[in-house]
Amino acid sequence: MEGDSEIRLWIDSLSLSFGGVRALDEVSMEVKDKEILAIIGPNGAGKTALLNCINGFYKPQKGEIYFDGQKITRMRPDKLAKVGIARTFQNIELYRGLSTQDNLMAARHALMGQNFLGGAIYFGWALGEEIKHRRIVEEIIDFLEIAPIRKKTVGVLPYGMQKRVELGRALALEPKVLLLDEPMAGMNQEEKEDMARFIIDVFEGQGETYPDTPVLREGVGCIILVEHDMGVVMDIADRVVVLDFGRKIAEGSPSEIKSNHKVISAYLGQEIEV
Repeated sequence: MEGDSEIRLWIDSLSLSFGGVRALDEVSMEVKDKEILAIIGPNGAGKTALLNCINGFYKPQKGEIYFDGQKITRMRPDKLAKVGIARTFQNIELYRGLSTQDNLMAARHALMGQNFLGGAIYFGWALGEEIKHRRIVEEIIDFLEIAPIRKKTVGVLPYGMQKRVELGRALALEPKVLLLDEPMAGMNQEEKEDMARFIIDVFEGQGETYPDTPVLREGVGCIILVEHDMGVVMDIADRVVVLDFGRKIAEGSPSEIKSNHKVISAYLGQEIEV
């Protein structure tokens, strides 16, 4: 791993147990710069547990995680957000009583540099910083095509729109690594196509269309995607890692994974449908 500038995230022999249940068993993998890596596997395979370790919610009993050469294995989630790791959740974790706009602004607060006194007085530099963050939030709202719901309370929004707002909140953290935990779960086909388009667009970057928001202008460094929809995985992933009972059983390109006998066996002996 040392000296390889292409590797953004390196996971080395990660093991995680809850009592007598082993959620992850010696899992190792690398995520390269400008890569969409999909993690697939049956229910209970350890996919979300792996994201929770990367994100700092779980502390593994064994193994290490490195981000841009820095060990991050036991860093707190708020510290990881500041160094450039953001995520969405399988079960939506928005502030349901706040508006769409306020949910995105809440994420921006993690990046604000004003002290308590400056924020309380609210003038000069503190006011300028607030305006800057609001410009970024408005660009994210425009990118995700959610302007009509910007003032609406997220708790009353349709499920698909809540998923879109949650993606917006992750983008508001200006991530270098974006962790997406089943971003299309529960969506209809049209909503899935929209979400896939947003993921690809934010990965590739949109240039000067969004001048105030680096993550939209330049794109995300890499994306780790946990997803059950194999059609989506095969369409947008560069590489795929397969977990089963907490162990990595396969890794390769989408076409290699589709025909891998271990993977087919893990999915109840059926061919992976795309």
